[in-house]
Amino acid sequence: MRIVITGAHGQFGQDIQTTLGTTHEIIALGRDDCDLEHSKAIECLTATNADVIVHPAAYTNVDGCARDPQRAYRVNTLGTKYVALACQQLGARLVYVSTNEVFDGHAERPYVEYDTAAPINSYGWSKWGGEQVVRELLQQFYIVRVAWLFGGERNFVCTVLRLIQERDEIAMVADEVGSPTYTVDAAAAIAQLIETPCYGTYHIVNDGACSRYEFARTIMEIAGAQTILQPMALQDYKRDSVVPSYTPLDNVAASALGIRLRPWQEAVRYYIEQLNMSL
Repeated sequence: MRIVITGAHGQFGQDIQTTLGTTHEIIALGRDDCDLEHSKAIECLTATNADVIVHPAAYTNVDGCARDPQRAYRVNTLGTKYVALACQQLGARLVYVSTNEVFDGHAERPYVEYDTAAPINSYGWSKWGGEQVVRELLQQFYIVRVAWLFGGERNFVCTVLRLIQERDEIAMVADEVGSPTYTVDAAAAIAQLIETPCYGTYHIVNDGACSRYEFARTIMEIAGAQTILQPMALQDYKRDSVVPSYTPLDNVAASALGIRLRPWQEAVRYYIEQLNMSL
């Protein structure tokens, strides 16, 4: 298949490109190739004659979205509309990468695919708007919600590894809970998903959930760090955006198709081993 990847130079886009590139023709588009803030993106995308468009490109700076919600809407909602319209014209399938932050964090169990979305910040609202656009305009689509992505060179794991080299003591939020997700594993799941005609909404996350504090503790244990780790409350971590405190995602729909991701702890260990090998 001829597959277009938006945001192909981001941490997730790069792994999607690597994974799908082994068996498909890939057209990798970055922002300079196709600016999703403008409707000209439709023409840019239709010119590719793609069979599938995988769309991870987004304005993902959550605090930046809070400071500039109009830009968040332009990129994440209207930009996704342009991608969906291009798919409509091409008769192409769309994989839209969404987020755990479409939920409000008030659940008492992990969220399943068709729980009611209720975003509480600008980033979540803009991504939820993208989901609605996809459902409005297309029939052949996969909405793939991911969470707490790590991969590439800039992510939570790398931040913790850097901090334990710089400080004797660090603090991490103990009451924000989510689903750490390795970009390589999520990309492999998407590769499996697009081989099926089972369209709809999916939660593609590594198995299990944890707090930021537990996530950091696991990273430190794998790295053999002696740094002191202290818990802190989400309300004491000052930032521009409001963050949902509990958004683990339950991979029910993809699991029913046989698409399962390994436990997040195993994925973190593997990722850190790969980082060490590259040093």
